[in-house]
Amino acid sequence: MTQDSSTTPAPNVVLICTDQWRGDCLSINGHPIVRTPYLDAIAAEGANFSNAYSSTPTCVPARMALMTGLTARSHRRVGYADGVDFDVSVTLPGEFTKAGYQTQAIGKMHYYPERGRIGFNDVILHDGYLNFARKRGREVDWYDDYLVWLRGQAGESAVSDYFDDGINCNSVVARPWSRAESLHPTNWVVTEAISWLYRRDPTVPFFLYLSFHRPHPPYNPPAWAFEQYLNLPDHEPPVGDWVADLDDYRTDHRPDAHVATYDQQTLNRARAGYYGNITHIDHQIARFMEVLREFGLKDDTYIVFTSDHGEMLGDHDLWRKGYPYEGSSRVPLLISGPGISGGQRVDAVVELRDLMPTLLDAARLPVPGSIDGISLLGLTQADQRGSNAELRPYLHGEHVLLGQSIQWVRAGSWKYIWFSKNGNEQLFNLHNDPTETRNLSGDPGCQNQLAQLRASLIAELSGRPEEFVQSGRLLAGQAVVTLLPKDRTEGQV
Repeated sequence: MTQDSSTTPAPNVVLICTDQWRGDCLSINGHPIVRTPYLDAIAAEGANFSNAYSSTPTCVPARMALMTGLTARSHRRVGYADGVDFDVSVTLPGEFTKAGYQTQAIGKMHYYPERGRIGFNDVILHDGYLNFARKRGREVDWYDDYLVWLRGQAGESAVSDYFDDGINCNSVVARPWSRAESLHPTNWVVTEAISWLYRRDPTVPFFLYLSFHRPHPPYNPPAWAFEQYLNLPDHEPPVGDWVADLDDYRTDHRPDAHVATYDQQTLNRARAGYYGNITHIDHQIARFMEVLREFGLKDDTYIVFTSDHGEMLGDHDLWRKGYPYEGSSRVPLLISGPGISGGQRVDAVVELRDLMPTLLDAARLPVPGSIDGISLLGLTQADQRGSNAELRPYLHGEHVLLGQSIQWVRAGSWKYIWFSKNGNEQLFNLHNDPTETRNLSGDPGCQNQLAQLRASLIAELSGRPEEFVQSGRLLAGQAVVTLLPKDRTEGQV
């Protein structure tokens, strides 16, 4: 974006990040069940990215990409690992702070140490049920501002907890929130944001990060949100012709399973809780947007909405996240603000690492040369030239899950997946098969595509410490790591 920064006031930026929100769960994108009217309105005012991905789709590595603009190979998190020091010096909030912006984070961060600001002026923290941090004998003041606040509310006690209902943070079990809606963590994030808008410095622009823990479990939205999805017709998730490949990981009787077939009642309630969490957030975003308008700030503010990763929600008998499949790896991405053409759909394949250069570009700030992301701002201009052009030849993604590294490549309408434990391969044509039900890796007519994507993955993995590539070929059965060695990458302190 080219503007005369000497005459044009610097814009504000609000980055809204949710946790575990599937890329297809916006009603403006044609979802048959979930309703998101207020996010639909934001999409109608700006750009709606239909192929946005989280290339390492769990909380820790995805949020590293979001805040550093780096690939997994650069920020080193190739799996989920708590308790690893945040060790990247150039960050999205840090660049805004350096440029004179007032920077504030409210809600889920999921970095370590928990109180690390990673470049923000201040952080008001609630990471949800963070197993690594929750230790009896450790005061919650160290890691959870929401819980401290909750225990100070009328009718609550010194031991009140959001876990009082016993709903697990990775479970399919669902029930309505048992307290007043105003005490829900989703409402708390917006309440804190409104309070901060009064306390901010009005003489400088701001970068505000609103980070909701939901729709990640627990599936416990307010009763009105839960009940509107509870009695819908039974839903049959897509089941691919390849699901037997993961039968060794099936644990049907665990409520927090990665691979399981649950009864229809459990499916219906989990779906009601998940969709209810989504609609609840949608309404609270509307609350925030209205207050932003009342402050007279909306027209001068970029609004970005996304998620760190998705949720399989029973597709292919899979649950939770970390998978390369669309339910887990594809995320929503909406961008509205000054100069962005309204109502446009952008089909280019993009990734969370691209948000750091995009937001700096929107604010007319320099983009550090050390980052891996690419600004998306040129795809959002009024003439829409190149809005569907690919930013990169392919997108590489990975995650350690089920005791192995699951690697994937997305190029055009094709997706290739490789499992490091046994070398199994999958190939999907997302244009013809968007729910990934037919594995084409054995189709004689698809061998050229298979070979090309395999070659791209070999190029990505060559030289990695796991030695997945030997003599120019993929080698299965290698030991995996969730954190790459520091001396193998760039971008660290």
